[in-house]
Amino acid sequence: MKIKEILFGILAVAAIGSAPTVYADINVGVTLSATGPAASLGIPEKNTFTLMPMSIGGQKINYIVLDDASDTTTAVKNTKKLIAEDKVDVIIGSTISPNSLAMIDVAAEAETPMIAMAAAARIIEPMDAKRAWVFKTPQNDAQMATAIVEHMTNNNVKTVAYIGFADAYGEGWWNEFSKIAEVRKIHVTANERFNRADTSVTGQILKILSSKPDAVLVGGAGTPAALPQKTLREKGYKGTIYQTHGVANADFLRVCGKDCEGTILPAGPVLVAAQLPDSNPIKKVALDYVTKYEAAYGPGSVSTFGAHAWDAGKLLSNAIPEALKTAKPGTPEFRKALRDALESTKNLIGAHGVFNLGPQDHLGFDQRARVMVKIQGGTWKLVK
Repeated sequence: MKIKEILFGILAVAAIGSAPTVYADINVGVTLSATGPAASLGIPEKNTFTLMPMSIGGQKINYIVLDDASDTTTAVKNTKKLIAEDKVDVIIGSTISPNSLAMIDVAAEAETPMIAMAAAARIIEPMDAKRAWVFKTPQNDAQMATAIVEHMTNNNVKTVAYIGFADAYGEGWWNEFSKIAEVRKIHVTANERFNRADTSVTGQILKILSSKPDAVLVGGAGTPAALPQKTLREKGYKGTIYQTHGVANADFLRVCGKDCEGTILPAGPVLVAAQLPDSNPIKKVALDYVTKYEAAYGPGSVSTFGAHAWDAGKLLSNAIPEALKTAKPGTPEFRKALRDALESTKNLIGAHGVFNLGPQDHLGFDQRARVMVKIQGGTWKLVK
């Protein structure tokens, strides 16, 4: 063999040995509520996935986005399809608590990590073998309920009535709020429920009015949460109305209109990012998301719900490079490594807060993840 041919063969082997490892694409399965009663929450989440990175850790990312129409059965069906047919490495979703809670069994059985974009603490608590596979990005209802009760006590609210969704979201808020209110000596005068698709809550509101509360808390989310508030104002209620962080989007302001004026709610800092002090570590990341979203979808279009999806992307961008160190995408080993990397997230700044996760805490937010907001002049104002 000629020396030239030998050298060529050596160079070819060396080139093969030094070539970067090529893995399969990373498939991210998403189910969210782009239609149905929760559409005002799910649409900004869906829009946000168009802004996500298409490559993480040098690997191509495929986002497979399905609509569950705000329906629990469809959310479960979508999750099964994404796992069995699309072979996803991780599930993101759903938009609302009932759907997310129903998806847990499917994700855990398939040992596929899941990042929920819904608020109920029950999604990740109490920690067990199934929830070990589940994470979430919205603030817990308990954390936000504490902020509301603190505002009430600071503003001399002695009695309050509650009206919430007749589902896991409304029940979760009632459980957390009623416990904290009792400790703070705030008397709850009424506890009513309504469905997301209801067109009238007159009966419930009349019961609330008869109890003469200083304030009313509406445990709802999205545009359906406007119905009790509009009915309260229509019936002449003059007290303070509190909403949850589930209404923090422009569609709620549009539907509720003038009846929203003066409403108090806790929210993620992204909602008032420009009003945050420069010393707030979340401000820069939150403004980055707001800028990107509004450049794509128009001024004033951003909402806290899209930011829940954005933060899910931040968690993955942080965890995927770590998981790639030990396993290849498309394998059980990669899914396990990704779960472990998510659980090990430390000091990751998102649009909603700073993530410090651990084996017993699959959200990892502290008090920096919430601010109090007032609806004033048809927009959101930071309560100092």
